[in-house]
Amino acid sequence: MSRLETVFAHNKKTGRKALIPFITAGDPNPAFTVPMMHAMVEAGVDIIELGVPFSDPMADGPVIQRASERALDHKMSLRRTLEIAAEFRQSNQNTPVVLMGYANPVEAMGYQAFAEAAEKAGIDGVLTVDLPPEEATECAALLNSKNIDQIFLLAPNSSEARIKKMDAIGSGFLYYVSVKGITGAGHLDTAEVEKKLQLIRANTNIPVGIGFGIKDADTAQTIAQFGDAVVVGSALISKIEANLDQPEVAQQEIIALLQSMRHAMDEQL
Repeated sequence: MSRLETVFAHNKKTGRKALIPFITAGDPNPAFTVPMMHAMVEAGVDIIELGVPFSDPMADGPVIQRASERALDHKMSLRRTLEIAAEFRQSNQNTPVVLMGYANPVEAMGYQAFAEAAEKAGIDGVLTVDLPPEEATECAALLNSKNIDQIFLLAPNSSEARIKKMDAIGSGFLYYVSVKGITGAGHLDTAEVEKKLQLIRANTNIPVGIGFGIKDADTAQTIAQFGDAVVVGSALISKIEANLDQPEVAQQEIIALLQSMRHAMDEQL
């Protein structure tokens, strides 16, 4: 059983919903990331999404785009992101780490080499934003052979047929994009989220994480009612951006937000 499967199986028994923070590897500097990952675990997160910096992050809003730019200024890359994950794994063998990024760096490395490097680094899942299920068969098979889950994005307009395609190839969890557009944009329509989750549940047994629009404890608590996990990214990155000269303050503010989300989500247990 993979680390992701273990987390979701345990949470299903207890009623707990997973809290999944996203940060960009190397933002605001490479030395910040591993301590931040450990601090997030202490704050009560279940899974960590680690963004791979990329020069053309088309699905991301301005906040995460600028995070990629800052990380790239520090010469961050897919290989250096894997090194960060490996460093985190030296003292944490339990918390799943999911890489989130774009196909170009993976294809440049080669699917086989990437799968081997990800396994060595202790990666548990890979979400490649611009690699749809129709084109992911080869990569998914290689990752699965290393006990790494291929995770896909579901959009508000994803059809029943598309959900079934992702169910056939994907594993770990499905990431439902709860608002149309780029990360950090839009307004959450909870009625629409609930309606869409009913369609998704009818076509897959894979756990569902919900993100894009989770900004505070209240939205985390509300969305936790519908999915198996709540994903928060831009709200965390914004705190880094607001404290570029004081990364220790950014860490404190991120931890405070995550703790408030964890508390609000657990109130429903």
